[in-house]
Amino acid sequence: MTHTGPVAEHREIVVVGGGAMGSAAAWQLAGRGRQVTLLERFGARHTMGASHGRSRNFNITYEKPAYAVLLHEAARLWRELEHDSGTPLLELVGIVNHGAGVRPDLADVLGALGFQASMLAPEEANERWAGIRFDTRVLFSPDGGRLDADEAVVALQSEAVRHGGEVLLQTPVVEVRPRSDDRVEVVTDDTTYLAETVVVTAGAWTERLLGPSAVALPPMVVTEEQPAHFAVLDPTFDWPGWNHMPAPDEARYDYWHAPAYGTLTPGEGVKAGWHAAGPACDPDARTFAPEPVQLAALQRYAREWLPGVDAEAAAPISCTYTSTVDTDFVLDRIGPLVVGAGFSGHGFKFVPSVGRILADLATHNSRPESRFSARW
Repeated sequence: MTHTGPVAEHREIVVVGGGAMGSAAAWQLAGRGRQVTLLERFGARHTMGASHGRSRNFNITYEKPAYAVLLHEAARLWRELEHDSGTPLLELVGIVNHGAGVRPDLADVLGALGFQASMLAPEEANERWAGIRFDTRVLFSPDGGRLDADEAVVALQSEAVRHGGEVLLQTPVVEVRPRSDDRVEVVTDDTTYLAETVVVTAGAWTERLLGPSAVALPPMVVTEEQPAHFAVLDPTFDWPGWNHMPAPDEARYDYWHAPAYGTLTPGEGVKAGWHAAGPACDPDARTFAPEPVQLAALQRYAREWLPGVDAEAAAPISCTYTSTVDTDFVLDRIGPLVVGAGFSGHGFKFVPSVGRILADLATHNSRPESRFSARW
């Protein structure tokens, strides 16, 4: 169905999708003095997408130089956003990796990429972080930590407005129409915006909104991921963020659905989950109910590997991943359209850097990097 509404006054740049990535793009663009309007389907602090909740791991254990460069930039930009907004967002509680995938050389690899890292014996790690059970050597980096996702989105949008940007919540976009004159119509229920450039950061709704006629995106799968918060038994324990890798040929990991991850969410408990193991879903038809087999396995994981929590006191969470085949992001410009998508469950730590990249693409300040190309 084609929607037509009255054409509003001209907009230089419209950002469609006000989760973390779109809000970061609007923040960057407004800070550069560009005329930007951010349109978000839902209200503030909604739970329908991938940017809600109070905790995300700021995991720095990447071996690909392209991501390491973005991590360094992101750490600086997170601090800039904290300073400007007056909102604490990044707490460096550290990141620990353990399990079968932790190679002895990883500390040196991270060190060469500019991060502090060291290898710890399991006994040392168990003494330091009594809430987690370790039985292999542990990669520890004090440069990692925890981000407050909810407050980050609020801060990004507030700073965008402070710099002159326009943020319109509860404004669903029903169609994005590129025109022959190299401009784009963005159609809402009651208004059509005419923009020179449109940045689409619609998360799980990206492919549905754009369709094959606008942009040929690489394949992406939307899944409903189902971590849970577990009650903390001893409030004096220190909790780093963690990643835990199974060995595929060991029977004790047979019940695992994927690598495990977790962090403390202050005031809510310890969040733990399987990474990218959720069922494919329609983002408009989620039940938000936990898949019972995965939840039971996660509770077993908590009983066996998290002695600092009550495995029976689990509060399930629902969020979406939109994943590419290789888990690389899609950050590209095609004509007047800029697309940020496919963050594959590991994008939040990069939010301010992604905002910068999308703003550069929207203002022709850079060319797309081949790693993040929409062309496949």
